[in-house]
Amino acid sequence: ITTHFDYHSINDRLLKLDMLGHDDPTMIKMLDTLLGQDGYCKAIPFGDPETMELFLSTKSLRVTPEQIGTNVGTFGVPECGTLFVRQMIEDVKPKNFSDLLHISGYSHGTNVWLNNAQDLIKEGKPTEETISTRDDIMNYLIEKGVEPSMAFGIMEWCRKGKAFKKGLKPEQKEALKNAHIPDFYVKSCQTVQYLFPKAHAVAYVISAYRIAYCKVHHPKEFYAAYFSIRTPKFDFALVNKGEAFMTRFIKDVYAQGTKASVNDKDTVTYMEVAVEMLERGFSFENIDLYKSDPHKFLVTEHGLLPPIGALAGIGETAAEGIGEARTGGPFISQEDLKTRAKISTAAIDALAELGALHDLPATDQIELF
Repeated sequence: ITTHFDYHSINDRLLKLDMLGHDDPTMIKMLDTLLGQDGYCKAIPFGDPETMELFLSTKSLRVTPEQIGTNVGTFGVPECGTLFVRQMIEDVKPKNFSDLLHISGYSHGTNVWLNNAQDLIKEGKPTEETISTRDDIMNYLIEKGVEPSMAFGIMEWCRKGKAFKKGLKPEQKEALKNAHIPDFYVKSCQTVQYLFPKAHAVAYVISAYRIAYCKVHHPKEFYAAYFSIRTPKFDFALVNKGEAFMTRFIKDVYAQGTKASVNDKDTVTYMEVAVEMLERGFSFENIDLYKSDPHKFLVTEHGLLPPIGALAGIGETAAEGIGEARTGGPFISQEDLKTRAKISTAAIDALAELGALHDLPATDQIELF
């Protein structure tokens, strides 16, 4: 029985699929549903000034940087909300779609931004003269007069990090010299270790822009979709402690740096968006045993109604159990809720602590005296 093959002997006979999980399509579909129009997001126009302003300031959100703790309005925008990318956005100051593509390439590459494009941007070089994706090298070199097949070969050599490890080949150096390619660009080529494909960057930025547009023009629907996707990790008990608590929590986790736990870092990610939502004038209602959806945040007049599952201690099965059990009529006691919904005592305690059980007595028994 043959159990192993030499990869190179079958490489050209295999169809390889690079399948990655991504929240963007889910969020766009959810936004279409919330806005009541299938395909709404795909029809969003590019070039909206208020959407582009998110990448320059917080003006489109009608809040100040001090209120939300960042100088740009990209919390919750795919690929643009982390501290690392927000700093990148501040340095680049993107004014058009092309600049956003460069940022996507910088953030997904290795040795592309730090000690490379970032330094060039600070020196005053335009984004067009920096390397962000694989295609940038080939297109730039062809534009400067390098023969197309040579330009393609240099791109392939650099984007795999071979120029970083082994340097440029003699014939490549000669081609760059004959085309008068600036030294800073040659150095940049030899610095990168991995480059993102431009087609991927385009796809990511198109999705991010559409979601950013909804953040500006359909804020409640944006926040509902954003938090709904994160319901399994969302703990409303923490968010319900208020904005001051969340702000302190965020600062404490950032102060811990790399020592912060993964769970705390994930919590900070959605807390930053929650603080921003509150600062924009919206609010969270308390979880309602009868009105809350098991898994999705619902849009209300003043903000959002969290789902039952957005509470630590209540998993997906418990949330669905409550949703199904309540269709049989009101619960007469905590004991009745526990039995009919098939949930644990810990889940009952979590709901009780939040004040979501209303005035449900502990048991079905009635005291006569």
